Amino acid sequence: MISTILLALGMGLLGAVVFSAIGLVSGTDETATLAPLTLLVVLVGVPPAGVLAFFLAGAVAKHMTHMVPTTLLGIPGDTMAVPLLREADLLRRLGVPHIALHKALSGAAISALIAVPVAVGAAALIAPFADQVTAVAPYVFPVAAAVIAYFSRGRWAAVAGLVPMVLVIAALQAFVKPINGSALSISFFLGIAIGPLVADLFRISSPLASGSMRQQTRRSFFLAPDVKSWQGWFPNPLSVLDRSQKAATGAGAVVSSLTFVLSPVAMTVLVGEAVGARIKHAYHRLTSVIAVKNGVTESTYIAETLIPLVAIGLPLSPVAAGPAAPLFNAPPVFTVDAGGGGTHNLHDLLSTGEFLGYGLLAVVLGVVVAYPFAMNYARPAAAWVVRKLSQEAVIGTFAGLILVISVYEGGLLGLLVAVTIGIFGGLMNRLLGMHAGVQFMAYYTAALFIPTLLG
Repeated sequence: MISTILLALGMGLLGAVVFSAIGLVSGTDETATLAPLTLLVVLVGVPPAGVLAFFLAGAVAKHMTHMVPTTLLGIPGDTMAVPLLREADLLRRLGVPHIALHKALSGAAISALIAVPVAVGAAALIAPFADQVTAVAPYVFPVAAAVIAYFSRGRWAAVAGLVPMVLVIAALQAFVKPINGSALSISFFLGIAIGPLVADLFRISSPLASGSMRQQTRRSFFLAPDVKSWQGWFPNPLSVLDRSQKAATGAGAVVSSLTFVLSPVAMTVLVGEAVGARIKHAYHRLTSVIAVKNGVTESTYIAETLIPLVAIGLPLSPVAAGPAAPLFNAPPVFTVDAGGGGTHNLHDLLSTGEFLGYGLLAVVLGVVVAYPFAMNYARPAAAWVVRKLSQEAVIGTFAGLILVISVYEGGLLGLLVAVTIGIFGGLMNRLLGMHAGVQFMAYYTAALFIPTLLG
């Protein structure tokens, strides 16, 4: 027991440190970074408690440090930071970007700690119905895929795009299985994860598309100043927010932790706007909304991971089907049975109490590492990233990791599948607004529903 706790402690600390650094780099999408590294952790044989701690601590840390480039540079740290750009920009124009950063970080810390017990409690209420859900799992996935697609940026275009996406995946799987001797899954997953990157690489090599993608001048950024208004290393997040902001952040965390089907971006916007509509004073509205919204980025990710994982074991949420997919399906370690929807993953290997305990441990580690670091060293860290670190180098590193893992699973055939799905999925993402979460649901629909439909 002690060795397991120490392992979870070490993996959670590793995830928090790694993703605190990654979050500082703008444009590092969660699916393209968090998912491949979690998959690697699963495949090298880290025990379940360590895998869960690594993922949750990494997600919590990344959704804190992503606010550094968002507030100080005016560029989104990742996909989840996009809904916060308006408030961050307006507060930067008012000359208080440091206030925006501190409010957002404190909201995230409070929400993350609230989300774990609420999500596990909600999962415990849903768990008695797990057998019924599992029995109809092949039919649940296409319905869930359509719902998630509708709430994506593409709306009905993304819903319609599910049909060709499912058919392409099913056709590739039928082509690959006789040659490889077994079906591939990791290569499909990786292709979806890096789809936008692969699509952009092909587009920039085309004379028709490269013109619109090239920039004639180097981008320049004004790095806003930071002001420290507290003593010591670890400021109390409860003292950074006023009473109404603490109440709004807590309420937003609870509400968003009870949902696991809606898009996390949609929930961030919805809860933030609901809070902002009740506040008349402009400055107080901006600082309150940015705290609540960044809190919701934490609570939705935690809830959309833990509720389906604890209650059912099937990836029935945008986060579970996207960045958290390796926690559900990472053959040969974790599997989802294509025949009957049976599972062998963290759902089967950890108890509800262990999910609660290790989840809280991971969140605490993420907060302890990322929160004081971002509060105390946001400006020098952002300056170093902008001046010394190439975004292309970071993305290239993850592309190389994905290449290695796809070759590990299926050799050259695995690599070709990853690239093919990357091109197709990336274009669907760019042109139709069909994000990776929708595409992962298309994969599970192809793997579970199509065989059942065909008998």
